[in-house]
Amino acid sequence: MKNYTISWRYTSIIIGVLLLFAVYKIAADLFLNNVNPTNGKACYIYIKSNQSFDRLMFNLQKDDLLKNSESFERVAKLLSLDEKIKPGRYKIAEGLSNIELIRILKAGRQEPVNLVIKYAKRKENLALSLSKQLELDSNAILLLLNDSTTLNKANMDSNNIISLFVPNTYNMYWNITGNGLVERMLKEYNTFWNSERTTKCILLKMSPQQVATLASIVMSETNKADEMPIVARAYMNRMQIGMPLQADPTVLFALNDTSVRRVLSIHTALESPYNTYKNKGLPPGPICLASPTAIDAVLNAPIHKYIYFCAKEDFSGYHNFAETFAQHQVNARKYQQELNRRGY
Repeated sequence: MKNYTISWRYTSIIIGVLLLFAVYKIAADLFLNNVNPTNGKACYIYIKSNQSFDRLMFNLQKDDLLKNSESFERVAKLLSLDEKIKPGRYKIAEGLSNIELIRILKAGRQEPVNLVIKYAKRKENLALSLSKQLELDSNAILLLLNDSTTLNKANMDSNNIISLFVPNTYNMYWNITGNGLVERMLKEYNTFWNSERTTKCILLKMSPQQVATLASIVMSETNKADEMPIVARAYMNRMQIGMPLQADPTVLFALNDTSVRRVLSIHTALESPYNTYKNKGLPPGPICLASPTAIDAVLNAPIHKYIYFCAKEDFSGYHNFAETFAQHQVNARKYQQELNRRGY
């Protein structure tokens, strides 16, 4: 009887120790920090739509985000994370436990991205830039920008739909849908084109799309913000007297050949609606994404009588302006002489 009591006591101790170990193991799996040190840097994991749990585990291990991936997988399956994964961009903060990280993923508490929309020459360039920042594929974005539903929503056509995207930084979710992106851009577009700007469009007898088109030409001619309004008015003066815009950047856009540096007579003979030497008025759409600065330069262009302009001979990036062709020829000769002197 005594031996039986001793034996039972030892068994109880062993069972107790095992239970304590099991409790510790479960608690460790659930609550101990399981994210590797990030040295103060923000780390993110991107979960694509319809991504499998196995792929999630592969990415976590590949990026060395977890101290113990096996413990994470055990808890994840215990809490049914493997049954439904919500896509998105998630911040992996140093100090997170398995259960904290799993709760974030299960709840879909993703971190938005700062989508930066900046200079892009064509829809293809814009689509590529967007696809590098969002889950959307560049081909899918291009299809969207040429889709009749999108064009009808924006009241634009395939030539000027690029003007829907006003350069700025926008906070949105990484896995936003194509339709969601269009809706968001429409909202931002309407916010940008407020009553003040649309009133100025009316006074200029131009639509916002036409203003964006002219602004794209202006910013292709000069990167000097203080000169943009003067250039804009010079182009408007040409249109007012029925003179072709004769804007070299539009010809370069039509050529779509990066090897062409100077526009020659062979180029201005090109048959294209974007050739503003052969066609009067504005081209069918912007030749790049027009910046807010360039758009406002058009809307606020000061009244003057300049028709012509050419680069200044000091190579400052500014232009000499002229009201007559004779004055323009004098300015052009100065620039040409300086080109010759410098051996260009």
